[in-house]
Amino acid sequence: MSQATFGDDEELFGEAANEMREDVESSLEDAWDALPAADDVWETDADNVLGVLNGLNSTLDAGDAEAHLRDAKKWFTMGQRADAFEDADDLEDEIAELEETIEDISEAGEQVGELTSTVPALRGSLEAAGGAAESEDEGEDEEAEADTDEEAEDETEDEE
Repeated sequence: MSQATFGDDEELFGEAANEMREDVESSLEDAWDALPAADDVWETDADNVLGVLNGLNSTLDAGDAEAHLRDAKKWFTMGQRADAFEDADDLEDEIAELEETIEDISEAGEQVGELTSTVPALRGSLEAAGGAAESEDEGEDEEAEADTDEEAEDETEDEE
């Protein structure tokens, strides 16, 4: 192999390494952009707790961010194995940070999903308990009223 060919190979390898790094950076940027906005997670227009939970549950979706992260990891791994990156610590750190953020979003979504099914059931239980308590109170009121009527009748009989 001639010296000129070897020089061309190094130049091509350098270009490929730069393109790989750009691909990783681009995929990471796309992943960050695909995540829900902070305000979307924080603000709501819902009128009740279930509306808040349903809105939050639909917002807590990493969506395409996972696919973009996968692409970034694929190109990063390829570049690392080819020893194409001179310094890849920043990329590795950003990949780890993005993975953690996506995991946090996923865990929060699971928790909100559980609450979305728990809160209506809890409301139903409280309504049933409230209805039972009202029925019990009404029953006690009717019983007390009946006792009062009986006492009044007894007093009337005693006076006669």
